[in-house]
Amino acid sequence: MSLNLEAAEKGSKDQRTGGFMDHRYPERIVCLSGESADICHRLGAGDRVVGLSAFAPKAMHAGRAIVGGFSTLNMADLLSIEPDLVITFSDVQAQISADLIRNHCTVLATNQRSLRGIVQVILLIGRVIGCAAEAEKLASDFDRELGNFRCDEQPRPRVYFEEWDEPLITGIGWVSEAIFLVGGKDVFSLPNAKASLERRVEAAAVCRADPQIIFVSWCGKPVDPGKIAERPGWCSIAAIRDKNIYSINSEDILQPGPGVLAGVSQMAEIIERWRRQASSVSYP
Repeated sequence: MSLNLEAAEKGSKDQRTGGFMDHRYPERIVCLSGESADICHRLGAGDRVVGLSAFAPKAMHAGRAIVGGFSTLNMADLLSIEPDLVITFSDVQAQISADLIRNHCTVLATNQRSLRGIVQVILLIGRVIGCAAEAEKLASDFDRELGNFRCDEQPRPRVYFEEWDEPLITGIGWVSEAIFLVGGKDVFSLPNAKASLERRVEAAAVCRADPQIIFVSWCGKPVDPGKIAERPGWCSIAAIRDKNIYSINSEDILQPGPGVLAGVSQMAEIIERWRRQASSVSYP
């Protein structure tokens, strides 16, 4: 039996309004990290997002399938909504990305670890989903707003950022960069560390670093500053002694997209307040 491929192709095309070129960009997007969903929304493509991670902005949950957490995925649920693009993030989702490809999904795997990387990912996602002009504006606005937080005044407080408590994990690249940007000094700046295990620190090392400000943001888990202050030996740390422990919501700083501006703003305000207090006190 022979197939008339030209006729079959014509028939398929005729079933679509306007032909194939009307469908050049993804129309059913699944975002498996919070920042990719937020970027799509800010680019005006939120109506094309059909599936989300549970860590996506709460305002986007209504009417969309929640197909997993960050390190987990219900593959059957995702496949049932027939996405034409799935956006993943980082080595944590490496196996998920591979499984999606084996299930014939088109996957865009992002891996931004710096403030510059966030700008690049905004532009990348914009090009992929057909919102390049909107992405240029969003990236430019993000870069300009970051610049507004720049502070080179002295003294710079010693800052410890805790991303996780068991084991202790210090802040990822864009967090460390943001601390310096707003006038602080990250006591564990590790620009070459990518995976979380490369950012593990010992409690004794925190004590030796003697941070003057502690920021805490545990992804998916509430922070208890009281328990942090009660850790053995930590009572001698300046930040503990002066009650300079601050919690930042993980969605405001640990999701590498334009939403980190909220966390950067909080850190800038706290560090500036510390500096005003330090102006009348001699800190080592």
